[in-house]
Amino acid sequence: MNRHFDPAERELIDDPNTPPADLDRALDDLISISRRFGGHRLVRHFLSRWLNPGRCYRFLDLCTGAGDLPRVMVEWARARGITLRIDAVDANPAVLELARKRSETFPEIHFHQGNALGEAPGEGYDLVHCSLSLHHFSEEDAARLLVRCRELSNRWALVSDLDRQPLTTAAIWLVAGLLYRSPVARHDGRLSARRAFSFHEMRRLAEAAGWLRFGHARFACCRQAIWLESRDLGDIPLAEVEMPSLA
Repeated sequence: MNRHFDPAERELIDDPNTPPADLDRALDDLISISRRFGGHRLVRHFLSRWLNPGRCYRFLDLCTGAGDLPRVMVEWARARGITLRIDAVDANPAVLELARKRSETFPEIHFHQGNALGEAPGEGYDLVHCSLSLHHFSEEDAARLLVRCRELSNRWALVSDLDRQPLTTAAIWLVAGLLYRSPVARHDGRLSARRAFSFHEMRRLAEAAGWLRFGHARFACCRQAIWLESRDLGDIPLAEVEMPSLA
């Protein structure tokens, strides 16, 4: 089952001509899919593995889309006395504006328009995160994105996406057809299944990007993730850093 990637065939969520109402509905569907089918759970798994109470961390979320995963991160951290500052980047200004509106009660998140392969809004990130976006790129650009994740992170990098296999294709066609009515979500979900990298292709991408001693595993609901971690850098006690006001 070969990967199907045609750069001329765009996902509708990336298309600036997609009507705002359709885009808004599609983002709601995509948030629901991520919540119900493992995306939020995968992020919380790694947060619980890496973060410690009473500390502060700086994150970069690339290709943030609806911004739901940064919000999941903040909610999880708030409940544990952890302070986060998150820069969330997306190339589509219409999507970014909808993400901002959904995040009005999350001052920890700062949204930036930009290409994930371009200049980052900051530096010195503890975690660089990218979810369900690698399949939007050619193989060469996907490897470049993994290089960027490694370069921008001081501590952890986490990249997750679909695992291309027959089960993934069948599941997405079923879910998109029965549970979600947004034409954008239907179109993009089915295209994503064909564009996604297989488990072995994902591993080869990480190796080509210079990732060493990285983790790689399958997760529930047809997902996979690769990650880098360093356990010897320590944490920064909250009292030792001057954090900007959330106001």
